[in-house]
Amino acid sequence: MAVTAAQVKELREKTGAGIMDAKRALVETDGNMEAAAELLREKGIAKAAKKADRVAAEGLTGIAVNGNVAALVELNSETDFVAKNDQFVALVKEAAELIAANKPVNNEEALAIQTASGVTLEQELVQATATIGEKITFRRFVVIEKEAAQHFGAYQHNGGKIGVITVLEGADETLAKQVSMHIAAMNPTVLSADELDEEFVKTELAQMNHKIDEDNASRVLVNKPELPHHEYGSKSQLTEEVLAKAEADFKEELKAEGKPEKIWDKILPGKMAKFIVDNTKVDQQFALLAQLYIMDDSKTVEEFLDSKGAKAISFARFEVGEGIEKAESDFAAEVEAAKAGL
Repeated sequence: MAVTAAQVKELREKTGAGIMDAKRALVETDGNMEAAAELLREKGIAKAAKKADRVAAEGLTGIAVNGNVAALVELNSETDFVAKNDQFVALVKEAAELIAANKPVNNEEALAIQTASGVTLEQELVQATATIGEKITFRRFVVIEKEAAQHFGAYQHNGGKIGVITVLEGADETLAKQVSMHIAAMNPTVLSADELDEEFVKTELAQMNHKIDEDNASRVLVNKPELPHHEYGSKSQLTEEVLAKAEADFKEELKAEGKPEKIWDKILPGKMAKFIVDNTKVDQQFALLAQLYIMDDSKTVEEFLDSKGAKAISFARFEVGEGIEKAESDFAAEVEAAKAGL
């Protein structure tokens, strides 16, 4: 039967299919709109299945705030080009809004959420894979809730490649967003150094000192002085005995330098503060509150927030593709393969 342009347009709006796919589906189903939509859905599943083994490590983060609930999501595509596709961008936004509104507890529940178009989020991903032509996946999400008096700080960096949500108390959204910007740049993994495991600290400290050894090997070649090892890596290792010994050592240094004892109390606090900074490098790398605040590096994030009467409650940070092993691409070979298929 003859298929009208209006029918094709209606089916495309309903399914997101391409013009020719929509037209062929209508021809095959004698113009039956529902049957054509079902046919496209089945074909979409088939197309998506063929792409199931592909690696999707590009994409975007999405953020949505719904009252006292915020959602951070990551959707992946195979290429950065598709991550900028309007349909993909809209899908990321929709997914974040659905998660914030429904508060699922896992990916299975998230994918089962009904969308405004009457299909599940999972079915929309299948349709997107079919129409966009790349594997589209819903990778992960987090739901963060706050109290009425607290504030969300939402920030996305590099066009959505990094997404951050922070909750602050005793502050406002502007300060919360600034802290989120810090988190985007410095990539802490925990809120407080108290969350870092003892063995983890020891392992990271050993790796830092190994890096210093590598740097020192290069410094020797150009007659530069060697850098010292870090004896400690976390505030948890700076016991009262360790701090007392450090203070005693500094007093011996001041005495040897001939500094009058009456001025030691003015010098020692600065030396002890530097000792703590130099020996909490693991905390500074991984714990938000221990990091030097990028907008005022004379203070840690915790000290800066204290000065503003604020407190960090929680945060979440996603960076697109982190932890996904990307497949090596031979572009020239892909071009030749494409030519052979013409």
